[in-house]
Amino acid sequence: MIRSRILTALVMLQAIVATGALADPAPSSGEPYELVRSLQAVQDGIANGDTAAHGNHLALIRQIGEKFLAADASVWSNPQNGQAVVIYLLSGGAPQVVRKLPRDKLNVDERLFNGALAYVEGRQDEARELLKDFRPRAIPSSMAGQVALVQGALLAHSDASVAIERLDDARLLLPGTLVEEAALRREILLVGQAEDFDKFEFLTLAYIRHYRNSIYAGDFWQRFSSGLTQSSLALDERRFARIVALLEQIDRSSRLKLYLVIARAGLVRGRLAVTRLAGERALALSPDIGADRERAHFFRGAARVLTDEYDGGLAELKALDRSKLPERDVLLLNATLQLALDVRKPILGPSADVAADKPPPTPARLDLASSTATLARARKQLGELDLLTKDRRP
Repeated sequence: MIRSRILTALVMLQAIVATGALADPAPSSGEPYELVRSLQAVQDGIANGDTAAHGNHLALIRQIGEKFLAADASVWSNPQNGQAVVIYLLSGGAPQVVRKLPRDKLNVDERLFNGALAYVEGRQDEARELLKDFRPRAIPSSMAGQVALVQGALLAHSDASVAIERLDDARLLLPGTLVEEAALRREILLVGQAEDFDKFEFLTLAYIRHYRNSIYAGDFWQRFSSGLTQSSLALDERRFARIVALLEQIDRSSRLKLYLVIARAGLVRGRLAVTRLAGERALALSPDIGADRERAHFFRGAARVLTDEYDGGLAELKALDRSKLPERDVLLLNATLQLALDVRKPILGPSADVAADKPPPTPARLDLASSTATLARARKQLGELDLLTKDRRP
């Protein structure tokens, strides 16, 4: 069905391009709201990976703007056409075109119109104030999804919880469209920052299921990565298998980078089980030589040396080629080794009269995973080092 709508819209585009900007009043078959529907159909094709639609939609926006300007003033008394102007604006339409339309003839809510215009012209504070009180489900359905999407964007920094609600509205009001695709892209980062893993997983799977071929899929995965790594979502080993399942959906190189980020975050925050799991995944994905493989060995070795595999972990760390590590990781490596030596200090015997010819007691091996105090100290020391070096990161 979507494909047929796209073909219809492209046929309309070809007809418009062939005739140029019409001097005569727009015919009944070219009502503004019908033209905007054709634009939406083409944009929905973009969400589904249609490269032809992507190549043509800017020309369609331009030609629809010309049709708007050529239309008889009487058409704007139709509420559907007034609403179409708002949709046109929020679909990438040119505000300079809309400003030339007869404002006194437009049959559309003035605050809604002015809010949309302010948004596309970059007047974010004004747009937020004008649009904040609209409830998407209480305005005409033709505009509701677009308005909800814009509200979500405007509220993302000031009121994330309401922004998520508005983006949920946008998804549900216009399923299978570019609006839903864009709402998923915006919402995934906010949900990640809110530490809601179940919803983060749900939104990711929804995107994969419906929009994995979208022209804008790369933007989704960038936001996904930020939401995952700028929070503690990936730092609970109990759901690591679910993280792995999500990461299997992205390309090998990006997956490797994410595992390295997760491993480092786990080390700095004392989540050593996650550090080891992510380090091992990174090792499996990394080339036989290179900086990524050294970093993967570093994180796995650090997790081992600070838990129950001291000797093996220490050997892994000593075998590292430090020249292949970024400076921030070299400093973290030094701190890790010092911490490992601290927790391996010999435990003194109960008596000072131990015979000199007796061998020293076996050094204690502390399992940080079961030692709250030592784990807290490790986390504090590694975290302090991370703060000291964050401004020197490459």
